[in-house]
Amino acid sequence: MKTFLTIIGLVVLALMLYATISASLHQDIVSATRQLWPDPWFRATLADAYCGFLFFWLWVAWREQSLAKSILWFVLIMTLGNIAMAGYLLVQLRRWQPAEGIDSLLRGKHAGNRS
Repeated sequence: MKTFLTIIGLVVLALMLYATISASLHQDIVSATRQLWPDPWFRATLADAYCGFLFFWLWVAWREQSLAKSILWFVLIMTLGNIAMAGYLLVQLRRWQPAEGIDSLLRGKHAGNRS
């Protein structure tokens, strides 16, 4: 399971880095946003992505032990999106021992606590 999740995390990270760098070489994000903002589907997609980032961050904040780490991950997730999310997964997978069970990966400090 750890290897499978690591591969997924690395593939997402590589894909997002490739897509972001390719898009950046074509057009900067500010001019692209100015051009795309009038399109309601662009705004809907952006809202969908950021709501997803917020939900993921809520899990990260709940899972983390310090306010500073939670704030750092909020900034990273809101600025880098899925790049940061893949990075978070990879960091947690590196620390995770499969013998501890998937619960410890998903719940972190809350593992074993059923509240």
